[in-house]
Amino acid sequence: MTVFSLNQVLFTLSFLERMRKIGLLVILLLVSGNYVTAQDFIPLWSAGSMPNTKGMALKDSIANERVYRVGTPGMYAFFPSAQENKGAAVVICPGGGYERLAYVISGWQLAKWFNTMGISAFVLNYRLPNSPDLKQRELGPLQDAQRAIRFIRANAKKWGIKPDKVGVQGSSAGGHLAALVATHTTDVSAISDSISSQAFRPDFALLVSPVITMGQYAHAGSRKNLLGPNPSADLLKAYSLENAVTAMTPPCFLTHAYNDTVVDQRNSLLFYQALIDKKIPASLHIFPQGGHAIALRNNPGSTQQWTTLCESWLREMNLLTDAQ
Repeated sequence: MTVFSLNQVLFTLSFLERMRKIGLLVILLLVSGNYVTAQDFIPLWSAGSMPNTKGMALKDSIANERVYRVGTPGMYAFFPSAQENKGAAVVICPGGGYERLAYVISGWQLAKWFNTMGISAFVLNYRLPNSPDLKQRELGPLQDAQRAIRFIRANAKKWGIKPDKVGVQGSSAGGHLAALVATHTTDVSAISDSISSQAFRPDFALLVSPVITMGQYAHAGSRKNLLGPNPSADLLKAYSLENAVTAMTPPCFLTHAYNDTVVDQRNSLLFYQALIDKKIPASLHIFPQGGHAIALRNNPGSTQQWTTLCESWLREMNLLTDAQ
């Protein structure tokens, strides 16, 4: 029989305790890392059901925190804790001139901020109009956005979301898509499944430096990428969203910078004017600085207040109440 000294026994116990603590630390780091960085990706369309497609098998093309081609339209889901959940949800449409998706700075970062308010957030990976797979280029983004709203409502009970508190948010060209889904009255996303029975219109819209018009103050790149190099007059009018506001358009919050030289502030002004003409509850904030880089943090001067104002507006609209 082997006999161990007291020192050997103590050393062994000490070593095992250290290894136990290291093991727990590794597990905590892994769990913590997954919680912060790994998000569920939810495809929007089942195999063979996606509309407006030529049937091409495309893969996502991603570089430098930008998506340049979307092979699988879907949503990255960000959920608040059950205790903080307010029952509201938002579909985030990243910007990028309808040429790419800045899914981190105008997607994931905003989603985490929405979570701090108790809002479930879904970053939309929508088809870009330049996709060779699209039959009709300008319909692809809208179809995916409508489907995302329907998908959330179809799963509202499971996710602790109130179906009448599902909104949309967008920045830059993503703001155009958000405003488009908020104003569009035609169903372009229905297929033969139960999800298509859900309503496709959002209950509110949050627009940051949005592209709105395709006319005099249009962002030329977004117009070309969405509608092609030689769009018809009818197409330009239809996608100039100051013309699309109706009495059914949901409440809207808009923010822009006076010194934005990429997307003229008059895009927001035109949309706001159309909203008040139709008596739609709306709030508009034009800040002196910020250019076309209004983000979640590190904005110059008073522009930094846009997130506080947005949260206050959501409360005023009774969108941030305790979930039941």
